[in-house]
Amino acid sequence: MHLLQSAEFRPRVRDGLIEFPVHHVRGGTSTGLVIWEPFAPADTVLREELLRHLMGVPLTGSQPGNRQITGLGRGAPTSNKVFFADWETTRDGERLVSTLAQLAGDHAAVDWSVNCGNLSSALPLWALDVGLATAAPGETCDLSIRNTNTGVISTGRIGRVADGALACASIPGVNGEFPAVDLFLHEPVGAKTGQLLPTGQVVEQVDGRTVSCVDVAVPMVIALASDFGKTAHEPLDELQNDTAFMADLRLVWVEAGLRMGLRRRDGELMTVDELARSETQPKVCIVGAPQGEGNLAVRYFTPQSVHASMAVSGGCCLAAAALIPGSVAWQVATGIAAPSGEFADIEVAIENPAGILATTVVARERDGKLEISSAAYRRTAQVLLRGHVPLYRASPELIAALLPLTGR
Repeated sequence: MHLLQSAEFRPRVRDGLIEFPVHHVRGGTSTGLVIWEPFAPADTVLREELLRHLMGVPLTGSQPGNRQITGLGRGAPTSNKVFFADWETTRDGERLVSTLAQLAGDHAAVDWSVNCGNLSSALPLWALDVGLATAAPGETCDLSIRNTNTGVISTGRIGRVADGALACASIPGVNGEFPAVDLFLHEPVGAKTGQLLPTGQVVEQVDGRTVSCVDVAVPMVIALASDFGKTAHEPLDELQNDTAFMADLRLVWVEAGLRMGLRRRDGELMTVDELARSETQPKVCIVGAPQGEGNLAVRYFTPQSVHASMAVSGGCCLAAAALIPGSVAWQVATGIAAPSGEFADIEVAIENPAGILATTVVARERDGKLEISSAAYRRTAQVLLRGHVPLYRASPELIAALLPLTGR
C-alpha cells in the first residue's frame, strides 16, 4: 500500500482546523509543492483558494510587496509553483499525471498555462517517497509523466546505487550533490502552439529587434542581446534594475506573443494586457556568443523576472533553436554538430548565470526541415518537507469540500 492510501497522509482535522497534506520539494533550481490531486477540490474556485492558503499569496486582488509570510511560497516565480499529481493506466502501462499551477507572490491570479521543467524533476523522487514507484538497489526507475498543461509526455529516470541509496549528482545553481533525475521530453515540438515556428518565420523583426519565436517544450521568444545593447553575460541585478531594458523587453514579448497566437487555458487568445502581465508565457531570453566552454550564452526571463540560471524546459527550447539554420540562437552559437539524416543525440551546452546547462536534443534533418523526437536534461531533486499545512482561513465551502476526505 502506498503512503497516499494511509490515514497518516491525507487531509485531517486537528484542533478544529482542516490540515492539508503536502510535499514541499525542490526540483532543479525551483521549489514548490506536490499535492496528491484526488485530495484536492474538483471545483476550480476552491482549488485555487487552497493554493493561495498554502503558498501565502493574497486571497483576492493584489498586494504589492507581499512577502508570503503566511505560506510556503518564497517570492520569486521559481518558488511559487504547485504540482497536482495523479495516476492513470494506459495501454502501455501506468504513468503519473501532472498539472502545474503557477502563482505570484503579490496577486491572487493562478496561471494554469505552462509546465515547469525544473520542478518536474521532483516528481519521480516524490513518487518514490510515497510508494507509487520503486527502484531496487543498483537499478533505475523510468517513470512516464503526462503533463496536462502542455500535453507533453516525458520520462523521469531516477536510480539507486548498489547499497540502495539514491544515485546523486550536482548541477549548476545548486550547492552540493542530491538525488539525480534525468528527464526526457518526448515529441516536445509545438507544446503550446502545435508548431516548431509558431509565426512561420525563422527570424523576424519585433519592435526593431531580431527575434526567433520557437515552441519546443515551451513557447519562447529568443532575441539578440546586442539589439538591446547587451551581451547575455550581464549580472542579473543589472538587467532586472534596468527599467528601460525591461520595458523594451516587455514590448517584444507582448508583440511576439500576439504573433505566436498564444492562448489562455480556456482556449481564448491572450490579449495584450494578459501577455504584459503573464508570469509564464511566452518565455523570453536574450542570447549572445559564449565566453567559456558553452556553445552559446543566455539571460532568461520568466518573463517578468530574470531567471537565476536557466529553466530546463526553456533550455531544451533554446538548444533546439540553435539547430535551426538562420535562427537567432543559431547565429550566435558555436561548435554545435549539425543534424544529419538520421536521428542522433546532439549536445548543446548553454552558458547561464549559474554555470552551464547541459542538454541533449535527439534530432535529424529531413527535406530541409528539422525534426525533433526528444530532448533531455539532468536535474537534481529534494524532498524539503512532508507534512500537513493548517488552513487557518479556509472558507466554509473549502472546508465542506475537504472534510469528507478526513474520514470524519
